[in-house]
Amino acid sequence: MAYRRTPKIETRLAETRDRILHSAIQLIAAHGYKATSMDAIATDAGVSTGLLYRHFSSKSEIFDEVFQRISAREIAACQAAALAGSTSRERLARVLDTFSRRAFRDRRLAWAVLIEPVDARIDARRLRFRTPYRDIFSNLLREAVAAGEIPPLAVEIVASAIVGAVVESLAGPLSTVTERDEEDRVVAALTRFCLHAVGYRDDASRGEELKPVPDVSSTICHHQRDGNL
Repeated sequence: MAYRRTPKIETRLAETRDRILHSAIQLIAAHGYKATSMDAIATDAGVSTGLLYRHFSSKSEIFDEVFQRISAREIAACQAAALAGSTSRERLARVLDTFSRRAFRDRRLAWAVLIEPVDARIDARRLRFRTPYRDIFSNLLREAVAAGEIPPLAVEIVASAIVGAVVESLAGPLSTVTERDEEDRVVAALTRFCLHAVGYRDDASRGEELKPVPDVSSTICHHQRDGNL
């Protein structure tokens, strides 16, 4: 007769798995992917290394799930930002601001998720997880074209270009920018570039992209710190 896990055992296993993932996120946020070892994750989670390997066969497998969780959280925040604002221009600026500010808020974790060298499987996931961001920008650009706010353009291509520009433009600042004024300049420059690139004119809602915007995802963004993964 095959062994069948009871609901109590299943719950305990799920809780242990979540504790391991929470520890992995905390350590990666503090030290990066490369510097985070399986032994360190096990110690932080309060489990043996053997038990850790029963849940995850490798650090790569842990990071794969960490990446999916963090990416889903950040995509949700940007989707919320895309709904806040009276014009497509304002919503586009809010998405750019939200993505950038949240990356700066947890810069080492953002570096690990977006840029740090990892194995091929994670790199493949990175490419797939760019699609929801592209879709956010595509929808906003279609709205802007339909409303006559910007000239007609190849929406999908331009949206993909925006995603690439955002990630690449943050690669250096995430590891070098430490002051809020510098962060503001990076976000303003990135936002201005993207708005100009898609065809918004300087005299249309001039300076709108530089306005501070509220964090429309405050109910989402504290998972890492309070442990509610």
